[in-house]
Amino acid sequence: MTTVYLVPCFLAEEAKETIPFYIIDAVKQCQVIFAENERTTRRFLKSMDNSINIDDYEWHTIHKAETEQINNLKTAIKQGKNIAIVSEAGCPGIADPGQTLIATAQELNCRIKPLVGPSSILLALMASGMNGQQFEFVGYLPIDHAERVKKIKSLETDSLKNNSTKIFIETPYRNNQMLESLLQCCQEQTKICIGINITGKEEKIETKTVAQWKKTIPELHKIPVIFLIQA
Repeated sequence: MTTVYLVPCFLAEEAKETIPFYIIDAVKQCQVIFAENERTTRRFLKSMDNSINIDDYEWHTIHKAETEQINNLKTAIKQGKNIAIVSEAGCPGIADPGQTLIATAQELNCRIKPLVGPSSILLALMASGMNGQQFEFVGYLPIDHAERVKKIKSLETDSLKNNSTKIFIETPYRNNQMLESLLQCCQEQTKICIGINITGKEEKIETKTVAQWKKTIPELHKIPVIFLIQA
């Protein structure tokens, strides 16, 4: 039976210690690799174990041509090959396009083996002091200002009603605009956690009320950031 290994990648390149070495042992059991980004995945694997011959693998890039990639996956499974699905950062299937391939492998009764690695979503939640019993990751919020404001207010209302934590991300060059919208829209007592460069050398995960953040607004432009709110 084909085994599909879900291979996490480090969030920060200098944080190799966050990747258990057994992940490399798993990759060595595979013949096919589906990667969100082939170039960076090749670099990642070589940095973990320079003895790996990455050209021995059959490579496929996860992209928007989902039908083509699903067919490639099905072919590899029929051939009895073991497969690695590798995230660009963090864990495959979690805020990651690999989920479509994983769903196909489930339908074909493959053995799915998730491997331990860093997830900015869980690490930020762990450090936030917010509700870890009731939480929701909502991905990216709308780009349009009016729609983003509407969404933020909806998340805050739901958070208050259900005592839940809401988690979301933004494209790094729009982080400052996202924080500005949060501070404008949310109630003064609502808590916001900002997780910056998680696992990296400049890691900082801080939770403050809206009122407190307004006194010391951080510079977030082009920095990996994850946001959490709890009303």
